Amino acid sequence: MSPKQSNLIVRTLTGIIFLLVMIGGITYSPLSMACLFTVITALAVHEFCEIVSERDDVEINPMICSVSGAYLFLAFFGYCSGLTPTPAVFIPYLISVIYLLISELYLQRESPINNWAYTMMSQMYVALPFSMMPVLGFMNDPAHPQTIHYRWIFPLAVFIFLWTSDTGAYCFGSLFGKHRLFERISPKKSWEGSIGGAFVSLLAAVVVWYFDKSLTLPQWLGFALVVVIFGTWGDLVESLLKRQLGIKDSGNILPGHGGLLDRFDSSLLALPAVVIYLYTLMIL
Repeated sequence: MSPKQSNLIVRTLTGIIFLLVMIGGITYSPLSMACLFTVITALAVHEFCEIVSERDDVEINPMICSVSGAYLFLAFFGYCSGLTPTPAVFIPYLISVIYLLISELYLQRESPINNWAYTMMSQMYVALPFSMMPVLGFMNDPAHPQTIHYRWIFPLAVFIFLWTSDTGAYCFGSLFGKHRLFERISPKKSWEGSIGGAFVSLLAAVVVWYFDKSLTLPQWLGFALVVVIFGTWGDLVESLLKRQLGIKDSGNILPGHGGLLDRFDSSLLALPAVVIYLYTLMIL
């Protein structure tokens, strides 16, 4: 077996396991979603801290950033699910942010402003977007405002539309791609691929609407478009980050697929964008 064939098998198996874990974790129960994304958030924040720390002028603490990011996710989960309904649940996170800022006064590092910037970016760019999963997943029952239901369809739909968009973009881009979408940052992406990916996602939105009428068809189509547009920007943002850092992959935790940021880059902008979209529709 050639190395290329072996890599394809590894990549395929990793992809299948990744899909099964994601779908199962989101749909099985609120607790399984919380456990899955607490781990993902912590590992993704740690991965981000590790790659930016490769710069000579950056020294940040991956462990504290990871724990803070994981706690932010859990705080949102507790607050949105009604498990810890008081906003005081966010106070420990605020304390960690204050500590991360004040600590630079005493560590006497070479470039504290860079450390502050990348530390806060680990929270804003990675931890906060993942924390939107509970915001999407929990909804009050209109008939009984005190009752909160877990609706896994919204968080899962974000990933369904991202996956179908990626698949469509790859197929259409391979067949028809001629015009570069953003050549300076991502030379392989084409307008044809992006439009094809959006078309496939819109078809997926029709299928989702057929099985779930919590949104109207136009609302589901809008949902898919928001995911595709902001997911594309999310992909480009991570590509720019890696280009600036001079790396190909953000990590190697997923054999054949790179790091967690490589797999979730699109969702880091798509998740908060969908929250804004649904709030605009007054769905959440």
